[in-house]
Amino acid sequence: MWISYLVPIVLLVMLIAASIRILPEYKRGVVFFLGRFQSVKGPGLIIIIPGIQKMEVVDLRVITMDVPEQDVISRDNVTVKVNAVIYFRVVDPEKAIIQVEHFVNATSQLAQTTLRSVLGKHDLDEMLSERDKLNDDIQEIIDASAEGWGIKVANVEIKHVDLDESMIRAIARQAEAERERRAKVIHAEGELQASQKLVEAANVMSENSAALQLRYLQTMSDMSNRNASTIVFPLPMDIMEAFKHMKASPAARARTGGAAPGEGDAS
Repeated sequence: MWISYLVPIVLLVMLIAASIRILPEYKRGVVFFLGRFQSVKGPGLIIIIPGIQKMEVVDLRVITMDVPEQDVISRDNVTVKVNAVIYFRVVDPEKAIIQVEHFVNATSQLAQTTLRSVLGKHDLDEMLSERDKLNDDIQEIIDASAEGWGIKVANVEIKHVDLDESMIRAIARQAEAERERRAKVIHAEGELQASQKLVEAANVMSENSAALQLRYLQTMSDMSNRNASTIVFPLPMDIMEAFKHMKASPAARARTGGAAPGEGDAS
């Protein structure tokens, strides 16, 4: 007799167990009633009628997905391998289940095609130097396309741009040539500024003889410090002036016909 009561009780317990679902805070359940969309439920305790209702569970947390490495031909006909990472989450569980099959796979395929399409419109230099702008462009395009699936793309980041060995060597030679050009320009600018300062210093010294004399003494001091075997005899500037007058005196006497100093009259 007790077996006839046990079987219905076991069936009832199994039915209740199959009807009760518990969803955490970060998940939602899309409920279908006889194949038609009924509602989005959760989180917490949910009662489902087995055989009549069906529930698809959707995770609302941010999904981090690696975009596989893609072969991209840049606008200047350089072949590179690029991979990226995309961050997205479901904001509308109903659309994510009804509007697209396997929304994660669909988003991955969309990211791959968009990555090749956007990067193919730019030069190699732009891929290497303007990643932030390219990330924003890719993110906007994927987000606009995935919006109809109830998906919000939060961010897209290009991880690596891999080049072949020949292109790496060409870029290295280009960078070296650019550094040499900058060094020559800086050296030329330095020479120009130094020449301008030397002209200014010469003008100052020509106006003041004391400044020229101080520069003369400083030069002698530098020579004595650099080479100990060199003997320097300081020569006052007044002596140089006297030599100039002595050199000019015979020429002056020749013009005037005068006698040299110290010569007396013949008796």
